[in-house]
Amino acid sequence: MADDLALAEAPKGSGRLAENILYFARALRAAGLPVGPGSVIDAVRAVDAAGVGDRVDFRATLRAVFVKKHEQALIFEQAFDIFWRRRGLIDKLIAMMSPMAEPPNAEKAKAPAGATRLSDAMFKREADKLERPQLELDYRLTMSQDEVLQRKDFAQMTADEIARARQLISRMRLDHDDLRTRRMVADARGARIDPRRSFRRSLRAGGASIELLRRSPATRKPPIVAICDISGSMSDYTRVFLHFLHALAEQRGRVHTFLFGTRLSNVTRALRHKDPDQALAECSASVEDWSGGTRIADSLHNFNRLWSRRVLGQGATVLLFTDGLEREGGADLAREMERLHKSCRRLIWLNPLLRYDRFEAKAQGIRAMLPHVDAFRPIHDLASIEDLVKALSSEDDGKAFNPRAWLRG
Repeated sequence: MADDLALAEAPKGSGRLAENILYFARALRAAGLPVGPGSVIDAVRAVDAAGVGDRVDFRATLRAVFVKKHEQALIFEQAFDIFWRRRGLIDKLIAMMSPMAEPPNAEKAKAPAGATRLSDAMFKREADKLERPQLELDYRLTMSQDEVLQRKDFAQMTADEIARARQLISRMRLDHDDLRTRRMVADARGARIDPRRSFRRSLRAGGASIELLRRSPATRKPPIVAICDISGSMSDYTRVFLHFLHALAEQRGRVHTFLFGTRLSNVTRALRHKDPDQALAECSASVEDWSGGTRIADSLHNFNRLWSRRVLGQGATVLLFTDGLEREGGADLAREMERLHKSCRRLIWLNPLLRYDRFEAKAQGIRAMLPHVDAFRPIHDLASIEDLVKALSSEDDGKAFNPRAWLRG
């Protein structure tokens, strides 16, 4: 680990500051910043030219070299505080290994966005120096890590597995979901003749001849509106699903996300950040009822009254992410679900409870919601998210996810 930043002047050529800058750059690259060998050389030259006056100047010099975008500043600031402060890092190690229990009334501060990723990057270099026993394993009859991860429940994943799952989710692509509109655009192979453009083109030659130009219906990607439950029983699944929505928003740009527990919150703007850790941190900060109770009927009523006309136009698809375990249920929930269903092109209900083989639609809230959805799908692992991507790319969800079958059963 890097030594403390020496503020006192030292003879030229002494010290290990250049080597520590190299290690710091490796930690930034492991944390996700695009730092290459050229940036390391520029950083050493910049520090040599600017001099090491104090900690503030040193931080500003490295930031000017390593930070290329605004969203990278958060990771850099946290990495600088951890890397260039040896004493604080040792105190954290001692606290982690100490068998002493914490005080009963001690409040745990939430880790800032990117803290987990940074800690893994910092400790990885020290762990690589330790001598590890050499093991020879035979993988001929075993499954790869990604194959095992495909069927593992989100609630049972470790921090490393969740990080790997996020990488796999970011690679998913939603293709072949364009909708034909009434608007016509120029197309050389179109089936319809465009008389207006044809007559305008003929004026160039004085009207002696008319070249028939053609047109075809324009296509566009329909909006996707996600309404996600963040109650205590859904929080683990919703966090991973938000990473899918974040990746989907970067691809399409027309994704609206709402979270609800006891109230409805619009987090669409928070998910527009390029860094997924910062996006989810802002989502958590803007929502006050995370991991609390749930009131599905009231939340859907607020959505239908305040947001449906704004975001459900142009053939929108609604993803309702909840387990359907409503306290009150009844006629109010059925009425709001019917109104939501009539306002969108497709309403897909994503329920983690479908991961159980013996699941039955006996709860009052579930039976009130099922008649008003187009598809009833499980969502609890990476395989189910891949199936959802395929379903969104086509209009047919298959008979296996017919919600009426659950009511008959």
